[in-house]
Amino acid sequence: MDLALGVVLGIGIAAALAAVWRAVHASGRTGIPEDAMRAALHAATATLPHLRRGLNGRTAERAVPNLRALTGAAAIALADTRAVLAIDGEGREQVRPGDLLSRLLERTGDDRLHIVPRLVSSDPTCPLRSAVLAPLVAQDKRIGTLIAFYRSTGRPSHHELRVVQEAASLVSAQVELSLVAAQEERLAQAELRALRAQISPHFIYNALAAVAGDIHARPEEARDLLIDFAEFTRYLFRDGRSYVTLGEEIEHVERYLRLEQARFRDILHVTIDVPEATRGTVVPAMSVQPLVENAVRHGVEKRAGRGRVTISAEIVGGDVELRVSDDGVGIERERLGAVLAGAGGGIGVSNVDARLRATFGERYALRIESELGQGTTAVMTVPNLGGEIANPELAVPA
Repeated sequence: MDLALGVVLGIGIAAALAAVWRAVHASGRTGIPEDAMRAALHAATATLPHLRRGLNGRTAERAVPNLRALTGAAAIALADTRAVLAIDGEGREQVRPGDLLSRLLERTGDDRLHIVPRLVSSDPTCPLRSAVLAPLVAQDKRIGTLIAFYRSTGRPSHHELRVVQEAASLVSAQVELSLVAAQEERLAQAELRALRAQISPHFIYNALAAVAGDIHARPEEARDLLIDFAEFTRYLFRDGRSYVTLGEEIEHVERYLRLEQARFRDILHVTIDVPEATRGTVVPAMSVQPLVENAVRHGVEKRAGRGRVTISAEIVGGDVELRVSDDGVGIERERLGAVLAGAGGGIGVSNVDARLRATFGERYALRIESELGQGTTAVMTVPNLGGEIANPELAVPA
C-alpha cells in the first residue's frame, strides 16, 4: 500500500478509536472512566481484524457482537448496499431480512444519519422500539449501513448517537483500508504477470550461449544446463500460483544461479544457507529470484574480478528473515529509495516489496542495506506461517 495513504488511513483508524472512547466515556455507560476506556477499546480493537478482509457476510457476522458491546445497543446489524449481512442481539429473529430491516434500509439512500424514533414490527413481541442508521462510507462511496436498535421509543440520547456515528466511522476506515490493500494486491499481481513474462532476452541468449559452448567440450554439463533452463521457465508459468514455499523459491533460484555460473564460470561464487526449518514457510511466488538477479546484475557483474552472492535464512521470533547479499559495487545511500520505487525501468525489486507489504503488512516491507564499494544486502522478512497464507482472500490466481 502507498505509505502516505497507509499512514493517513492508520491515523484515521486511531482517531476513530479515540473518538469512540470519548463518546462512550461521555455517555457515562460505566461509572469508572478507566473501565469505560478498557471496555470501549477492547470491543473496538476486537472488531478491526474481522473487517480487514472487507465487508461481507462472514466478516459482518464476526464483527457485530463486538459492535453491539461497543455501542451498548440492544442489537446491531450491518448491511451492504443491497442487503443485511448480519445482526446480533435482542429481537434478531423478529427483525430478519425481508421484514423490518428491509424497510429500514429503504431509508438509507443518502449519507446522513437516520433516526427512527418508533419501530413498527409485524411481530408484537419484538423488544426493539427505535433505531439509528449510520452510513458506512469508503473511498467516497457508500458501502453499507450500521443499524443500532434500542429498547425504548423516542430519539436516542446525544451520546448514544455519537457512539453509533464513531462506530460507523471505525468500520468505514477499516473497510477502506481493506479496499486499498486489495487494490494494491491486484496491482502487484498484474506486475507479477508482467514479471513472469519479462524474462530478459539477454539472460535467455546468455543461457543458451553457455549451453552451446558446452555441447562439444562438456556434453553432460550442457544437458544438465538445458534441463535447468527448461525447469526455470516452467516454474515461471507452471500453474499461476501466487504463493509458494520458500523451499520451492530456493530451488528455482538454484537453477537460475547454475545458468549464470555457466556463463561467469569462476567469476561468480554462490553460498546458500537456507535451513530446512525455514523452507516450509509461505512466500509470494517469484519473490527471491528478482533479488538474486539484482545481486548478480547490479552487484557482481559490475565489479572487477570475482564476486560472491550469499543467500541465507533464519528464524527470528515468529518470522523468517531471508538475506540476499553481494560483495559488488554497492548503491549510493540516496538511491536506495529509488531502487525500491522501481527506478530505472525494472519492476522486479519494487514488485517484491509491493507484494510483501500487500500480503503481510507494512512491517514486512523489503529492506535494502548497501555500502559503496562493499556490496548490497536485500532483507526479506515474512511471517513463519508454516504453509498458511497470511491474507488468503487476496491470494488471487496470477
